[in-house]
Amino acid sequence: MAKPNFEAALFKAADKLRKNIDASEYKNVVLGLIFLKFISDSFQELYERLDADEYSDPEDRDEYLAENIFFVPQIARWETLQAQAKLPTIGVALDKAMEQIEKENRELKNVLPKVYGKPNLDKASLGELIDLISDIGLKDQHKNTKDLLGRVYEYFLGEFASAEGKKGGQFYTPKSIVQLMVEMIEPYKGRVYDPACGSGGMFVMSEKFVEEHQGNIQDITIYGQESNQTTWKLSKMNLAIRGINSQFVKWNTEGTFLKNALPDLKADYILANPPFNQSEWGQDILQDDGRWKYGTPPAGNANFGWMQHMLYHLASKGVMATVLANGSLSSNTKGEGDIRRALVAADLVDCIVALPKQLFYNTGIPATIWILRRERDQRNGETLFIDASEMGHMKTRVIREFSDDDIKTIFDVYHSWRKNEGYEDVKGFCKSADLKEIEKHNFVLTPGRYVGIPEEEDDGIPFEDKMADLTATLKFQMDREKELDDEIKVQLAKIGFEL
Repeated sequence: MAKPNFEAALFKAADKLRKNIDASEYKNVVLGLIFLKFISDSFQELYERLDADEYSDPEDRDEYLAENIFFVPQIARWETLQAQAKLPTIGVALDKAMEQIEKENRELKNVLPKVYGKPNLDKASLGELIDLISDIGLKDQHKNTKDLLGRVYEYFLGEFASAEGKKGGQFYTPKSIVQLMVEMIEPYKGRVYDPACGSGGMFVMSEKFVEEHQGNIQDITIYGQESNQTTWKLSKMNLAIRGINSQFVKWNTEGTFLKNALPDLKADYILANPPFNQSEWGQDILQDDGRWKYGTPPAGNANFGWMQHMLYHLASKGVMATVLANGSLSSNTKGEGDIRRALVAADLVDCIVALPKQLFYNTGIPATIWILRRERDQRNGETLFIDASEMGHMKTRVIREFSDDDIKTIFDVYHSWRKNEGYEDVKGFCKSADLKEIEKHNFVLTPGRYVGIPEEEDDGIPFEDKMADLTATLKFQMDREKELDDEIKVQLAKIGFEL
């Protein structure tokens, strides 16, 4: 069995080899090698089966195409490269390996990193890194090595995002937030779209959700757009390791707003964490765009532009979950309040979840999950407000995350509300509000306004006893401080200082 925190120990070892390279550059080195190890292991597994069959040719690339496995040429196989790990030419060998894999596999064209021959990359450390990754499969003999490599890749993505800070948040949404969003909208079957897909975490979690609920992964098709080429490459590798078809995940250099690469898409599920409060989004060009059904987004803030882009692509029975900055709940700047009012009036706002601070790598400000749904079933004319702003625990000194129990608490409340099965308002946590109540608040959707302040539990201790205990505690602290002051005076007097 794998040791606890295996991925953490592996990352720590890999990071020691980074030396003078920035985390943003080093992540391409490490993640590229993990991907290479993955496809080489998958290839080798089928190679050995074909080699044992007298009627099959293990060097016939069509055999691998038929099994949806990448064909790896001889110079790019892991055992070939590992044999050269200690040579000063290993960087050049890895770059050539990546080029040959792209030539043999059309879907990987322009995806793999070719950065190993750079002079700033220490070749001795590169060789050690290859040996480290070579051992991954040996660490867990009872599990599928490919699953383990997928786990490692996912963990490393998160750690590199943390190391990069603000830049890391541009390609990675923390796992616990993605898991919550997926559990809330339940993408079992249909088209799943992310218009700002980063490294593909929304898609990976959707696939996990289907598998964990005994669904068929072939029943979902993913669509995505990403403007950053490096991030798009990460997503293609991330999805390939999971066996997810990424042919509709587009690298869109102009960005989703300016060049909508999937204009005819109608998605059953949309999951997204678009840039918060994006100031430059092409407002001068797109003032009369057909996507702005509920109002033109203001110059200087694309929050409601992203939301309306998603609604434009949402199918007639579709549901979407998106993360937006908290300002989207209350801002009235340049028509934002009117857009929010129109969304509520159209009965699209299903649920609002207030998130705590410090959940994201690129910002410490709190954010909100919006759930919008075309068909509301039993909850027409109502919106569920959940205040999760005090939930979660500190994963590190600066980053908070939800536990599995936190996630379950939130999505259980949401689903019981949606199905109208045993739901009850809980003061300070959740409240179902109708249109009249929302109108009283002038269409401000901040959950705290609706759920109120939680009632303090009565611990049964009389007020007089509590005051006596508090007084005794304060007296003890004051006496202790006096003792410390006296001790300091004595010690100072010994060295000639008098107070």
